[in-house]
Amino acid sequence: MRRREFIALLGSATALPITARAQQSERVRLIGALMAFAESDPAGLSEVTVFRDALKKLGWTEGKNLRIELRWGAGDADKIKTFAKELVHLQPDAIFSVTTSVTSALTRETRTIPIVFAVVSDPIGSGFAASLAHPGGNVTGFTTNEPAVGGKWLGLLKEIAPRTVRVALLFNPATAASLQFFRSSIQATASSVAVQVIDAPFHAKNEIEGIVAAHARNSDGGVIVMPDAFFFNVPNRNLIVALAARYGVPTIYFQHIFVEEGGLISYGADFAEEVRSAAGYIDRILKGAKPTDLPIQLPLNYEMAINLKTAASLGLNIPPTLLARADEVIE
Repeated sequence: MRRREFIALLGSATALPITARAQQSERVRLIGALMAFAESDPAGLSEVTVFRDALKKLGWTEGKNLRIELRWGAGDADKIKTFAKELVHLQPDAIFSVTTSVTSALTRETRTIPIVFAVVSDPIGSGFAASLAHPGGNVTGFTTNEPAVGGKWLGLLKEIAPRTVRVALLFNPATAASLQFFRSSIQATASSVAVQVIDAPFHAKNEIEGIVAAHARNSDGGVIVMPDAFFFNVPNRNLIVALAARYGVPTIYFQHIFVEEGGLISYGADFAEEVRSAAGYIDRILKGAKPTDLPIQLPLNYEMAINLKTAASLGLNIPPTLLARADEVIE
């Protein structure tokens, strides 16, 4: 072999490990994401944008070193279960999960693939983790509520609509967060403000009107729309807002999007902040961290929104002290 050919061959062999290392550093990582929203929902699209932007700022670029398989559950329990199976079958490096029902569906499909959740009320009671500080399995993330929030909802409803003495807790058992998580704080507040609380489960969309109508027969009824993936669907969300307006029932919601769409009042965590933080946990997992070593975190901020036009249509005079505490007032 000639000397020049030998040197060329040696140079090519020496360069191979460098090329291999470069290819490895650019390996495309696969993330699954299962949203409770419908694909056409502006609120869901906004959260996906927040998630993607947060990952990009952390160095993950779709089409370069990251691929995201995104699915939309549209608040439908059966659809959520189907997509959970589908995503787990893809064997992604991690899965981003939004809401309790979505996370529950995913945990039934895998105990090994890392899952990072957002907008979950009771991760311990739901069986997702052993404790907040030490999750102990393949699931971690960011909770959207504390137990005391239940009492806060009832207290705010009574404050904005003082005549309220009967309150229905509206939820779909197939998609809602556990009522037991909020039960004691709701009952404690109910006792202190002399309000009767009634569970109002529904299993189909056409059952909701009957519940709202029943609480409109007297002028003292109210509704708390409990955290529920069912309402992460625009038609379902619009339905409850429209029914509350039609029957004149003061209603409080768990997220400000309801108030922007005509609801009376809401109180809940900042979903966008949770999604942004979840992207940070995904980044750490892709870099080698394990979910069991990443503590589940509680909300840092809660937001209250009030719709003045809706309040006026219900004949409610909002106390100035309540308005002063609102983070968002829609006129």
